[in-house]
Formats: sequence, C-alpha cells, structure tokens
Amino acid sequence: MQKYLIKNINIVNELRIFTADVLIENGRIAKIASNIQPAFKVSEIDGEGRFLLPGAIDDQVHFREPGLTHKASIYTESRAAVAGGVTSYMEMPNTVPNTLTVDLLEEKYRIAAATSLANYSFFMGVSNDNATEVLKINDKKNAVCGVKIFMGSSTGNMLVDNYLTLDKIFGESEVLIATHCEDERIIKANYESLKATGKTLTAADHPVIRDEEACFESSFAAVQLAKKHNSRLHILHISTAKELQLFSNLLPLPEKRITCEVCVHHLHFTADDYEKLGYQIKCNPAVKAGHNRDGLWEALLDDRIDVIATDHAPHTLKEKGFERDDTGVLKPQEGIAYEQAHAGLPLVQHPLLLMLYYRQQGKISLEKIVQKMSHSVADCFNIAERGYIREGYWADLVIVDMDQTTTVTPGNILYKCGWSPLEGMRFPAAITHTFVSGNLVFDRYGKQVWEESNKGLRLRFDR
Repeated sequence: MQKYLIKNINIVNELRIFTADVLIENGRIAKIASNIQPAFKVSEIDGEGRFLLPGAIDDQVHFREPGLTHKASIYTESRAAVAGGVTSYMEMPNTVPNTLTVDLLEEKYRIAAATSLANYSFFMGVSNDNATEVLKINDKKNAVCGVKIFMGSSTGNMLVDNYLTLDKIFGESEVLIATHCEDERIIKANYESLKATGKTLTAADHPVIRDEEACFESSFAAVQLAKKHNSRLHILHISTAKELQLFSNLLPLPEKRITCEVCVHHLHFTADDYEKLGYQIKCNPAVKAGHNRDGLWEALLDDRIDVIATDHAPHTLKEKGFERDDTGVLKPQEGIAYEQAHAGLPLVQHPLLLMLYYRQQGKISLEKIVQKMSHSVADCFNIAERGYIREGYWADLVIVDMDQTTTVTPGNILYKCGWSPLEGMRFPAAITHTFVSGNLVFDRYGKQVWEESNKGLRLRFDR
C-alpha cells in the first residue's frame, strides 16, 4: 500500500488549526509532527498554505442501487462524493426492492465492497410488518449504522404508521433509529385543500402541502416514543424552526439520546428560490420560508442541531421536469404536473464547498464546519476510528486550497444524473486531494482515475 507524507499543512481538527506534517502508512495516520523524516520511500505532497480536514461523513444519501440505477449507482455517486471531500456515507433503504430484510441489506454491502470509492454503511428499512426482521440487526450492531423509519410519510412500502410496530422497534432496537418525520395525514389534507380550489399546483405549493405542522407533529411523536423507551433517536433533515424546540444543547453530544441533523439545501435555499429553480429544489421535507432557514443556522451554531448532511437524492432531468437547451442551461419542460416531478436533490459532491462559501460569508468557522461534518457525525453514530485527524485513526483526509475557486458546471458534475441545483455557483475554495482509508482516490492536479484498488471500507461502530 502506498505511503504518503503531507508536508507543512494547516491541520483543522478538534476546534484547533495548527501546522504540521502527516504521515500515512498502511491506510492509517501513522504520525503527526513537525518535520517528519521517514526512513522509507513515501509519496510527498506539499501542503504549504493549504488546509487538511478529516473527510466529511454524510449520514444520509440515496445512491439508488439496486433497482434505480438509471438515476445513480454506488460507484458513480461515491465517485462524486470523494471528489467533494465526503469520504464516508450511510445510505438509505428506499431502493428497489426496499431494504426490508437482512439478506437484502447484506446484498447492498456486497455491491459496495466491489464498487464503492468511499467508506460505507447502509440503513435497515422498516415497514408496518417487518419489525421481527428489523430487530435481527441487534446481532449486527457493530456493523450496521442503524434502522430507518419513514414515520407517517409514504415511500413505497415504507410508510410506518402502525403504533405497535413503532413501539416495538423503539422499545427493542439496540442500534440508532433514524427517522424521516412528516405526518402523512396533514400532508394529504393540505393537498386536497389546495386541489379543491381548482388552482394548478406548482413547485411553490410544495412547502404549503408539506408544511411546518406536518414536520413538527411527526417529529414530536418520534421524540415522545424515544423518551418513553430511552431509545437512541436521530431525526433526519430538520427543516423548520418550530421543530427546534424539541432539541437541546444542554448535554455534550456523546451523552445525548436524541439528536438531529440539518441538510445543506435547507441551510442554503428558501421558498423564494422556487421562482427561479422550480422543481429542481422540490424535496421532502420541503424547502420552506426564510425564517426556518434562519432558525436552522442559529440552532446549528449553538449545537441544538448536531450534524450537517446532504440527503443526496438524484433523479434524472426528465423526472425533475427539466431539460438542457442548446447552450446547456437547464430549462423546465412544459406541462409537467406537480405530482409528476420527483422529490430530491443531488448534492453529495458539493456540501463541503458550500459550507466553505458560508465561511467566507462569515456565517460559520472552519473549525465548526469540521466539527459538524466530521467529528460530530462520528460521535453521533459511534463510528470507530474515523472522523478525526488522530494518530492510529484511518486516514480519511481532505486537502483544501482556499486560494483557488470552484465553479459548478455541467462539465464537472460527476453525478450520473448529470445536473445540480447549484449550477453556476462559484465556491471560494478547491478540494485538491481526497484520501479514503489511506488511498489517494482524488487528485485535482494528477490523473482523476478511480483506480480498481482504491475501494472504501465498511464502517464499524463502537456500540
């Protein structure tokens, strides 16, 4: 295995920035010190003026394999992830078939072992009638990131609204329970009410249909169940200011039993952006009015919100109701109905760069970005030996050059779906190198060849 020495780089780790050398050997961080002089041959990288960050860990992605590979695959999306500094991911169960059995779960691990360029884990899915199967992963709690429940929000066969099923899983699961919280009854009532007016629904109606109350009521129910059973609950993609009253910053993260995340699109977009972007930013839960974004930023910075994720959810342009014109610009297709436009945004290539944009805007510090995208995700999920720049830990590392810029263009988007809601945005930084478990998988200055030997590893959890 190749050995690397990163010289004289600014290391961002555990709320500090300091300059040192980093030696990578046998996939791990062998040494952090000034002026390291190894007695063996290494590939040396000059880090002068650049920053070394622990790789981002994305706890919520949809890589679409198996069954929906016309949109994406584990290979294509992990390639996009590492180019964006995301070195590990946790993938969701609403593939085809839904990941509702242990056998189907292990099949996804087999695909990732053969094709993933980033480290990986997969959630076990829950339906109203598979609680016994779900609880089998208590015996695999060191090898599976968690179980995923769509609480009161329908995704194929994965709408879970049976209280007995929910109570059993919250009461007996020994692994983290991650929930998508939107109340389907409220959503349906809002939809029917709007339809009854006779208006033609548009993207701007999405946050009216999937409103703040739908999110709050479902999140409140999840929190009540978790408190009843002292479950380990993690609520995904918080999108409303109202939900934030359910979370606290009174305990350090490792002591919390109830945690939550915010996704980059809810920190970036507001309902005002539907006018320009339309169904490009249709997602569940919806991008909402601006006061929600303000509340999310406040809660992220004061630690009521624990981690930043993407909810990367690629769809083809046709499925989103868009096409490219002769100049490559995205244009909406005529006549696509609200119900036809798929919900979800491709984002896993750009979350770190987007947060670095907000650093430039004075919104968040570099140390806090690293905390929320790396350290806190590792702590939240008890991921073993990752998420920090520490001697002996796996070398999941990202080199960032703050003196360069990166502009999102159709030509440099690596998602299989081939588009991004961030097209045209210019970021005030560039990711130059990404290491995954000690392998250099991305080099901006060298060959961007995704070599066969550079595979990610299955994440392990200290539970």
